[in-house]
Amino acid sequence: MDFLVNDLSIHGQFHEKTAFRDALARLMTMRGIVQRYGLELHCQRELLNRNPMPDMTMQQAIGQLANNERRAVMGWLTRHGPFWSDLRQHSENEYLECRGEVVTDSAVGEAAFRTFHDVECGLVSITPSDWNYSPVEVIWRREDEGLADLRSNLDNWRNEVTLEEKLVAIKVESWDDLREYSIRRFMRLTFADDCFEPFKGFPLPKSTADRVVVLLGILDQFAREFDENGVRTPEGQRIYQKYFTGGKTALFSDSSDNEKANFHNELTFPHPNNPGKNLFCPWHGKEKHMTLRLHFSWPIVPGKPVYVVYVGPKITKR
Repeated sequence: MDFLVNDLSIHGQFHEKTAFRDALARLMTMRGIVQRYGLELHCQRELLNRNPMPDMTMQQAIGQLANNERRAVMGWLTRHGPFWSDLRQHSENEYLECRGEVVTDSAVGEAAFRTFHDVECGLVSITPSDWNYSPVEVIWRREDEGLADLRSNLDNWRNEVTLEEKLVAIKVESWDDLREYSIRRFMRLTFADDCFEPFKGFPLPKSTADRVVVLLGILDQFAREFDENGVRTPEGQRIYQKYFTGGKTALFSDSSDNEKANFHNELTFPHPNNPGKNLFCPWHGKEKHMTLRLHFSWPIVPGKPVYVVYVGPKITKR
């Protein structure tokens, strides 16, 4: 599948540098997710000329980022690509329209044109923007050619969770399959040999498998978001605020003090790498369908393993 950065989602909407930086970090995270699945997020060579702020181009705005952030973004947009314009399929003479506006010469037009020719293709948009919706309908006007118009509904991803859910597309039939897939897929995590045993022998609903992979993907990404000084990156801080705060409503949370006291033994697991030692792991991710909990070591320390020790029914339930 092809993924194209929606250049039209950069249209002078930012008025603060911090908001632009956060949006750009989110885009880079989505690029990383696409790459982890062996694919690429294609950009446009002219993207640097877009204006994220009314009086500033992308190149100027990126120039004000921290050195490591600037190098990563500029390397992608100027050298590495890949650039969809190098393999452009639609011409400047095509009349491609979206919501009454001509989108010829844009990623929106190119993505639609590819789908018209049986290539699966979608958009990745910066948020916030005027493109905070999906699907995106594009019409190929062909009246001048005496042909009927064609319509395409493009998927448009704006955050890492929904993008990951699309890319998961895993085909597993058992918890053993899920464990093997997870070990191959999430290189920053270390899995206990028996962490998936609690559900062994039970059917594995696809929705549950997908959810577990999303949780592991967030945990894996969060563990990577430290700079060379061991400090959490801006993207790591965003992930923490979004998924690890908010108490019971967060995807990941700590057990309560009462649960830690009443279920201390149940929340203590054999250390995967040190026989005879134990890990107390009250932090967990949540899946609602099977009331599943995913327990892991905490705190996450840069350069140190993150141990996933348990994937099974909720432990702290009487």
